[in-house]
Amino acid sequence: MTASTDHARLGDALLAAYDSKQPIAPITSTVEGLQVADAYAIQQHQVAAWTASGRTIRGRKVGLTSLAMQRQLGVDQPDYGVLLDDMFHLDSMPIEASRFISPKVEPEISFMLKKPLAGPGVTVAEAIQAVDYAIASIEIIDSRIADWKITLVDTIADNASSGGVVLGTRPVELRDIDLFTTGCVLTKNGAVVDTGAGGAVLGSPIGSLVWLANTLGQLGVSLEAGEVVMPGSVCAAVAVSAGDTVTAHFGVLGPVTARFV
Repeated sequence: MTASTDHARLGDALLAAYDSKQPIAPITSTVEGLQVADAYAIQQHQVAAWTASGRTIRGRKVGLTSLAMQRQLGVDQPDYGVLLDDMFHLDSMPIEASRFISPKVEPEISFMLKKPLAGPGVTVAEAIQAVDYAIASIEIIDSRIADWKITLVDTIADNASSGGVVLGTRPVELRDIDLFTTGCVLTKNGAVVDTGAGGAVLGSPIGSLVWLANTLGQLGVSLEAGEVVMPGSVCAAVAVSAGDTVTAHFGVLGPVTARFV
């Protein structure tokens, strides 16, 4: 790994981009030899600053789980980031586009946990037992890296390009949904822009949850009861701006809408 002073400096540069809304050059272009471990250290520097300021972690997100997203961003493995309390927005309520730099939306089948899930060694059966319900969601992704010119290291360092979360209002127990075949039709301003299904997310969103629990477990971190887990998008991300309304129609999970003003 590179020096901790580099982690802090790069983390501070990303924190400043949140405040200024001015993106920075890819961090991989400023420091040679950055590895995935460095990227997570840079991410953790920001998480520590956020929690020290009073923000709280309310969940986790897994990114880059579908082939569509990996192709779109030119990477070949998943990553994860944290979801903070002030990142959650109400279904269909206005969201200020000025909160973001270059936002995109991703439809996801998210989970609410009813008990802790700690890896390594978590199985699919244990993950299913830990889920309270599934719920339709839209993740707002954003990049503090200019023009989305990111490598895997860049996006991990940037909290996995997290921006915001909109949850639906129809919780469904796992026994009442087929996560693999559940489809989504994504509309933007009334027009269909993409479709997808749960099977695009590492074979099943539950597989993504298992991956996250076991990956965090290797770092001594567990998922907690009451946390939301966003396991990854069922299709490619769609760019949005002020004036756009996007709705993810998820069948049994119902619709969820993000309205940008």
